[in-house]
Amino acid sequence: MGVNGLAAFIRLNYGMEPVDDGTLFLFCGNRRDRIKGLIYDRDGFTLLYHRITDGVYQWPRNTEEARNLNREEFEKLMDGFAIEGSIRYKEKI
Repeated sequence: MGVNGLAAFIRLNYGMEPVDDGTLFLFCGNRRDRIKGLIYDRDGFTLLYHRITDGVYQWPRNTEEARNLNREEFEKLMDGFAIEGSIRYKEKI
């Protein structure tokens, strides 16, 4: 899903406005090894994509589990560190 699709998803499913300056919205797919982010600044949208190579994110599966992250938690997440156990490593066979 691209910028327009994510912006529409935010509006329709969360009733939030994706053009709030400086608000980063994060999404994780079914494989849970990659994250997309959408952020708006005064000039337009930036689409971010982050994939970890060895492991999966423990990601909220519904709106009740969703939460706001502070900057430190976001940086830990992007560096691959656990936020309350946010990454589970796959067992190697």
